[in-house]
Amino acid sequence: MPSEIYGKNTVLNAALSEREFYEVFVVSQNLNECEQILKYADKKYVKINILSTKQMDIKFPKYKHQGIVAVVEDYKYTALEDVLKDNDNPFLVILDGLEDPHNLGAILRSADAVNADCIIIPKNGAVGITATVAKVSTGAIEYVPIVQVTNIARTIDKIKDYGIWVVGADINGNMLYNDIDGKMRIAIVIGSEGKGMRRLVREKCDFLVRIPMSGNVNSLNASVSAALMMYQVYNDRQK
Repeated sequence: MPSEIYGKNTVLNAALSEREFYEVFVVSQNLNECEQILKYADKKYVKINILSTKQMDIKFPKYKHQGIVAVVEDYKYTALEDVLKDNDNPFLVILDGLEDPHNLGAILRSADAVNADCIIIPKNGAVGITATVAKVSTGAIEYVPIVQVTNIARTIDKIKDYGIWVVGADINGNMLYNDIDGKMRIAIVIGSEGKGMRRLVREKCDFLVRIPMSGNVNSLNASVSAALMMYQVYNDRQK
């Protein structure tokens, strides 16, 4: 099934990664800004529709489109085995029931910045790949493999078979997040907004770590927690 994506960086990165395009809609005032995208579309014989800003707003009322919308091939998920095959030092991010597309988009952006090998999400009961996720990721969705699985707990068991240590972010963790050695084969787990990790997933973790806080609010946004955890691994791996 084709998907709609919008925003200049999102559509440009889809073109740079050579995702298949079916149709492009662009505001007439944005032709110069979107020149690289339009050249790609023209080279692939993709229909280009030039609209006024008003026409674009009417056609795509849900999007803050930045003057460009593309209809592209649907996102293709990656198999976990392909991520782990011949991978000497895996760095995985597992999201247990994340529901906010803005959080998933932001986590994808951070994952790209730290060279995480993939993001793992459940097939049901969580946000999947949407136009909003693609937009918030500012194109990172084209570069970070996403693995969609039926059961997170069983996937953790499979990951452990590869000698990967599983580290869950938990407000009651008995270790600090920066006590973990990010150089090891590692998968970090971030729970859903408000509820955190599910019980069985929490029990599958080898380590539970907390992020210290001294303010009045006792939890961080899921994407912020994920970014802190990912950068801890990244920094360790730079030493």
